[in-house]
Amino acid sequence: MVRILSATVTTSPEGPPFETGDQVQLTDAKGRMHTITLQEGQRFHTEKGGIEHDILIGAPEGSLVTSSKGTAYLALRPLLHDFVMSMPRGATIIYPKDAALIVAFADIGPGARVLEAGAGSGALTCWLLRSVTGTGTLTSVEKRPDFAQIAQRNVTKYFRGTPENWMLHTADLVELAPAGPFDRVILDMLNPWDMLEVVEGCLVPGGVLCVYVATTTQLSRVVETLRAAGGWTEPKSSETMQRGWHVEGLAVRPDHRMVGHTGFLMFTRRLAPGVVAPTKRRRPAKGAYGEDYDGPRVTDRRDTTTGNPVEDV
Repeated sequence: MVRILSATVTTSPEGPPFETGDQVQLTDAKGRMHTITLQEGQRFHTEKGGIEHDILIGAPEGSLVTSSKGTAYLALRPLLHDFVMSMPRGATIIYPKDAALIVAFADIGPGARVLEAGAGSGALTCWLLRSVTGTGTLTSVEKRPDFAQIAQRNVTKYFRGTPENWMLHTADLVELAPAGPFDRVILDMLNPWDMLEVVEGCLVPGGVLCVYVATTTQLSRVVETLRAAGGWTEPKSSETMQRGWHVEGLAVRPDHRMVGHTGFLMFTRRLAPGVVAPTKRRRPAKGAYGEDYDGPRVTDRRDTTTGNPVEDV
């Protein structure tokens, strides 16, 4: 018979204390947040009083500090989603709910070679750099110089320096035409359908293409362009809604606010040169390609079993 003995743990694990240069998120009782960068001899000022940076330097994460007017603040290092939601913006950011799906559904992990076109303010850039780790690479392309500067500052601030495995180009993707090879490509721009030739030239067979667009018309055009081009798996499209919940005893209900539509995500995979995916057997909805439709179209789709054309209606 084996006796299982219980033991009382009297010590607690300790993480690194706050240091000069660390970013610290200060949160009051009402949930209002302030993010500061610790510097010796500096003082953080707010309408609720001031806080000396020196009080936080050397303190453990999760400490409680009190301002000169008696307001208590919880001090923690900001998580990445806290950072991207509060960082300076030029272009609208890709929200954490969408960035998480991009990383998961595009299967972006250590060692991946990733091309990001449309860096914007650098929010997704931070998520991608953390995912590929130091063994992978990220090449970001941003057409607008003002957006590129904001992305550079945000990424440098979060990683406390420019990551060695990151290259940021201020250029048009078509003009730059990076040779690659890349394992994953993410397009966040107004006209991703115009970039498919560039993507085909740098994305390896089996690689994943992810497209982020804001409107249904953009989504329809990029999906139909991919189908007409051939050489890609059937595109999969989705959007994600994020709704928080209020939990207090038996009062459990949805929050009054939620993060609704931010954009559509579309994923597809590159096939080997000359390969065309099997024809989708399901007929489109009646009127899907009616008189009002003027977008790209597969002109001659054939059943891979019989070789006969597949009718749309």
